Amino acid sequence: MSCATGNHDHHDVYAAQCPCRDVLDLLANKWSALAIGALEDGPQRFGALQRQLQGVSPKVLTQTLRRLEDSGFVDRTIYPAVPLHVEYSLTELGRGVAIPLAQLRTWVEEHLDEIQPA
Repeated sequence: MSCATGNHDHHDVYAAQCPCRDVLDLLANKWSALAIGALEDGPQRFGALQRQLQGVSPKVLTQTLRRLEDSGFVDRTIYPAVPLHVEYSLTELGRGVAIPLAQLRTWVEEHLDEIQPA
């Protein structure tokens, strides 16, 4: 099992030290998946995202958006205005991962009644 960086043929998500696991951890997080989905229709301000992602605290949403931005999935644009105007949008990488995440969200909604309660 190898997990060299630079050539995707050598990445192995099952290898303990592979950085793929960090990306998988980020994308498998419910708030990340939901934030990416909320941004599919275009840029949004923090407050709009928080209203759409019912139940997320401001702290958790801030942390989630920062992680997504640091990983290259989300852009944060600051507009010089009073008060400050900040918008979040998907990058090309974010739009690419939005497709399988949308499929997963749809699958969950369609099959929720079949899943045994924990």
